[in-house]
Amino acid sequence: MKLYRFDKEAGKKVTHYNSGFIISRILKTETHAQISCMHLDSDGIIGFHEAVVPQLLLVVAGEGWVRSDETPEVKVQTGDAVFWEKGEGHETYTDSGLTAIVIESEKLNPSAFMPQKSGSDKR
Repeated sequence: MKLYRFDKEAGKKVTHYNSGFIISRILKTETHAQISCMHLDSDGIIGFHEAVVPQLLLVVAGEGWVRSDETPEVKVQTGDAVFWEKGEGHETYTDSGLTAIVIESEKLNPSAFMPQKSGSDKR
C-alpha cells in the first residue's frame, strides 16, 4: 500500500490562457478505467477484499482508516490518496463518515503525478 497526496499543496499553479488555479494531477491512462464515488456513513466500511485491478482511493471528504495485507491501519483524511496493487487485500472504514473517488484500471501509475505522503498516523 502506498499513500499519496492530491491536496492543494501537492499541485502546481497554472497561468496559461490567463488562468489562475492549482492543478493536482491524479492520473493519465490510455486503457479502460472505472471511476466511482464511495459514500461511507458513520461507522461505514468497505470490507476486506483483494483488488481485482490496481485501485486508487481519493479521499474527498471526511476521514477514516485503511489497511492492506502488509500495512496495519493508517489514518486517512481529505486530500489523501491510497493506491493498492492488483491482488492486494485491503479495507477502508470510518467512524465519522468518508467520501472517496475510486479509480480502477490496469495501468494506474499515481507515482507519475502525485507526491508520496510522508509520515502516517497508525492505529
